Amino acid sequence: MSMEQKQQLLSQAKAAIENTSAYKNLQLLFDGGVFSEIDAYAKSENGYAEVIAAYGMANGCPIFAFAQNSDIAGGAMSTAQAAKLKKLYSLAVKTGAPVVGLYDSTGARLMQGVDMLSSFGSILNSVSTLSGVVPQISVVLGACLGIGALNASGADFVILSEKARLSLATNGEGGSCEDAENYGLSHLTAKNTEEAIEKARTLLGFMPSNNLSPAPAADTDEPEDPQNTDVIKSVFDNGSFLELQSAFGKNAVVGFARLYGSVAGMVKTNGQTLLQDDCTKIARFVKFCDAFTIPVVTFADSKGFGCLKAASHLTAAYADATTVKVTVITGEAYGAFYVAVAGSGANTDVTLAWANAAISPLPPEAGAAIMWEDKMNAPRDTRQELVKTYKEKECSAFKAAANGYVQDVIAPQDTRNKLFSALDMLSGKRVSRLPKKHGTIL
Repeated sequence: MSMEQKQQLLSQAKAAIENTSAYKNLQLLFDGGVFSEIDAYAKSENGYAEVIAAYGMANGCPIFAFAQNSDIAGGAMSTAQAAKLKKLYSLAVKTGAPVVGLYDSTGARLMQGVDMLSSFGSILNSVSTLSGVVPQISVVLGACLGIGALNASGADFVILSEKARLSLATNGEGGSCEDAENYGLSHLTAKNTEEAIEKARTLLGFMPSNNLSPAPAADTDEPEDPQNTDVIKSVFDNGSFLELQSAFGKNAVVGFARLYGSVAGMVKTNGQTLLQDDCTKIARFVKFCDAFTIPVVTFADSKGFGCLKAASHLTAAYADATTVKVTVITGEAYGAFYVAVAGSGANTDVTLAWANAAISPLPPEAGAAIMWEDKMNAPRDTRQELVKTYKEKECSAFKAAANGYVQDVIAPQDTRNKLFSALDMLSGKRVSRLPKKHGTIL
């Protein structure tokens, strides 16, 4: 075969791959649609491998990405696909770059038998090994079932398109986009493939390349409404907030935002009791921010915890985190909730409070009942007046500041600048911990 014939065959093979949906999806992910393939011509049985692995730039930063190719054997997992992915993960470890996976697979090549278990296992191991080292994002565009769902769910963030199926059940039962939202399996959802990939690019814009690199900075943009009592609109740069898991744990809001161009992880509670899903959502988010040294800004306002086990998870997440932690008490913070997110239990670096905040070891109702036990059998109006008096005298932000439980009492409109000052002061924070493998509070 002449060199010309070989080049013609090469061109035909390349054209065949470039016409697949997986290749086009990767073009949407990388800047300018430009990327370099890894093992582009790797074979699987009688055709090319069922995945395209690549590296390139997204938002001007290097990343690795793969797209399961549903146009080839339904994107089924094979030993060849596993080998390509294993190489991609190995390169990501060596270079310290994020990994984005585009999932769309009917399952596995069953004719390869138990070799498939080893293939899946090697990928699961790689996903776990990279956890906390480089950010990982899974974008589920079609079917992602069985063991493949374990791989996708092992990423830091999971994005689903509306037609996606993410389920341990190989028949896809219970794996709809809505199910994933409600059970906290997904972080973002999209109407279609293009929107899902664009959301992955947006999320990457907040991510450091690895656990030793800083998050990317951006130009400062003034808040949407500086006088608004909604801290998202009045504190953070205009349009910078990206909420995660909005349909899960609805008594809390978590997401990334920018403050004078710098990335911060935001936690906001909405004044209600924090239930299991709320605590789980917050704890996992704080753990991610800590792994990648992203500052955590918490706006605290809650009546307390409604689930002891989940509350211990949240408390441990804050206590273990050595990243910068600044809490602003915007409403109620009593007892265990204050200790968990704003007090010494959370090792909070700076705690601020709005003038209207209420801070106390006990809720006002319980405190008033203990302080004026002999008067609590009085008519309801009298009891309510006693509770009000207790809240004003014993729970005020100024009393908490006088006793050293908050560093400053501020007006809501000053929150943005006060936060920036605190985060800037803490930017060089260094903490040493006792050597151990890991904590055991799960």
